[in-house]
Amino acid sequence: MSSRREFLGKAAGLAGVAFVGCSLAGAARAQGRRTVTLRGRRMKVIDVHAHAAVPEAMELGGQKIGVGTNRPDLVLPATLAQRLADMDAQGIDMEALSINAYWYHTEREVAKKICQIQNEKLAEICAKNPDRFVAYASVALQHPDLAVEQLVDGVRKYNLRGAAIGGSVEGLELSNPKFHAFWARVEELGVPVFIHPQGTGAPKEIKQRLQGNGRLDNVIGYPLETTIALSHLIFDATLDRFPRLKIIAAHGGGFLPSYAGRSDRGCITVPAACPGGPHGGLKKAPTEYLKQLFYDTMVFTPEGLRHLAAEVGTSQLMVGTDYPFPWVKTAVDHVLSTQGLSDAEKAAILEGNAAKLLGISTQA
Repeated sequence: MSSRREFLGKAAGLAGVAFVGCSLAGAARAQGRRTVTLRGRRMKVIDVHAHAAVPEAMELGGQKIGVGTNRPDLVLPATLAQRLADMDAQGIDMEALSINAYWYHTEREVAKKICQIQNEKLAEICAKNPDRFVAYASVALQHPDLAVEQLVDGVRKYNLRGAAIGGSVEGLELSNPKFHAFWARVEELGVPVFIHPQGTGAPKEIKQRLQGNGRLDNVIGYPLETTIALSHLIFDATLDRFPRLKIIAAHGGGFLPSYAGRSDRGCITVPAACPGGPHGGLKKAPTEYLKQLFYDTMVFTPEGLRHLAAEVGTSQLMVGTDYPFPWVKTAVDHVLSTQGLSDAEKAAILEGNAAKLLGISTQA
């Protein structure tokens, strides 16, 4: 197995990786790069929720670019110039790239190959553009021992900053004991795990209820998937067992922070349903665990962000855009316009929290 240094050295000049040349990337930036300053200091705005895709790997999993939500502009480096231009226009200096899990149904060797290809390609992109991208490793969580290997390789060999996983794994909750070895290694490495919902979880399980107008399978189904995942990690005591986990929840943590108080009252209201104490044997109230998780800012309104900050603390919040899906193009303004946040808190959300979590230098 090659070392991280050897891999990164090869990545810079790897044949067959069609990175956009400096002249073309420079032309995109020449259209105008928005800079964000607070208290006279230039911010390095970091987006922790941005997507990518590797067509070669997708084909192994029965997926194809241009079909369904597999947008062509997910593919890097083919669309690098456009992505950099879009980042520049929004004031996003760096993206943490992730690939949504579509391989949980595959058998071991296929899953191994999919994740290997994706992690190599993500590492190449980041090595070629270290001032613009970091990435999360893909892991085959349906094969936990393999996922552990891929996590370790991702961090130590490929310089990836953690892992990206779905909100459930083929019907199993992330709190299932099957995944304890994975969580143990995540905690040991001290790296973050980005949880993003996928359509094979709650959206598929309650598909009949989500049909009709409004794209409810995504609008309701995706945040619900995250809500269920986080609730199980809390109530099944995964966060007690692994208290130093650094979990980033997409889409502002789903619906959970908006109605968190109910989680504190459930066991108290019907004690017989929760043996072991007032919160079913947990070491603290359920809402307290929300304050040790991390969240992106994809809650759309200043009041939504103000409320999220009030529930979990500004130290737990980071910019998220969901690029290239066009949910928001004003993620920076969303933070800057939220009432009640100090300049120091806005700086932490735009830059500091993510830089610390992902190991990114903020020095010019």
